[in-house]
Amino acid sequence: MNREALFRLARTEGVGPALHRRLLARHGSPEAAVDALGTRAFPRDAARREMEALARRGAHLLFLGHPPYPPLLALTEDAPLLLAAEGDLAALEGAAVALVGARNASALGRRFAEDLADALAVRGVVVVSGLARGIDAAAHEGALRSGRTIAVIAGGLDRPYPPENSALQARIAAEGGLVLSEAPLGTAPFARHFPRRNRIVAGLSLGVVVVEAGLQSGTLITARLAAEAGRELFAVPGHPLDPRARGGNDLIKRGAHLVETAEDVLEHLPAAPAPAPLLRLSALPEPPETIQETPAAPGLAAQVLESMAGAPISVDELGRRCQLSRSQLAAALLELELEGRIQTLPGNRVAPL
Repeated sequence: MNREALFRLARTEGVGPALHRRLLARHGSPEAAVDALGTRAFPRDAARREMEALARRGAHLLFLGHPPYPPLLALTEDAPLLLAAEGDLAALEGAAVALVGARNASALGRRFAEDLADALAVRGVVVVSGLARGIDAAAHEGALRSGRTIAVIAGGLDRPYPPENSALQARIAAEGGLVLSEAPLGTAPFARHFPRRNRIVAGLSLGVVVVEAGLQSGTLITARLAAEAGRELFAVPGHPLDPRARGGNDLIKRGAHLVETAEDVLEHLPAAPAPAPLLRLSALPEPPETIQETPAAPGLAAQVLESMAGAPISVDELGRRCQLSRSQLAAALLELELEGRIQTLPGNRVAPL
């Protein structure tokens, strides 16, 4: 396994799981795929610098399609090509349940999440959450009492968020748990990164427990992603007048399992994901489009090809002509190259064939 080539391919803009598979199928190996991408591939020097920096932190690299990449996460359509991990990889081996909920959680909600996580960890379940304030942090704290927990963060491993949970992140990595990040080192967590983190939380887990959540919260995005991936949904009921309870109560109406104890989770936890969504999803918040790789929209590749005007052109000039974002242009160019309709030339130029 050429880790450097896999790393460069994973970090190349516009390459997601579907295009990754097509590149490997066409070129036969990560090395050949990176060579074919030419100047559009993630730079070798930048890849080496980041890999060395991760190694100095003692971090592990998990590549899609290669052990010890989490097998449940690999089943999802938009599984990340690369994860950086700090801590004990044994945390990936047990059955996992996600506990998620409101950042502005009530004191009762935080206590329930902590006790539930503890009770699940005692029974050998790995508790997954997103290291956010409120329910997430309480779930990690509870799991650390008796077992293992996995924290999926939105920024780079070196950018704990929120800052007050930096000590908790360090404890998780040091006390038998695992911290996972899809983002490069140095990446500050912005709003657009959190739905991407949420789909990893859902993908790692056989089931997701919602403790407190508003009707249009990010927690329900996690619930929707879990349901679409065939994962079991659970929710803790709350008072009808508490806005933080409305999301969980609504999930119960739709068929999520009501949770009062760890036994309520374990009784309905499947051995494997279901082949189809289990709940009615129409009113749950839609995940932002940025979760998946940027696709070449219908007609976009043809627009790019037409803008070449039959002659070689620099990629920068082509982007200005088409008025496309870098990710859209990269996706369209890769699509055209896979179809054998363009070629890459020296000097970051492309030409039609």
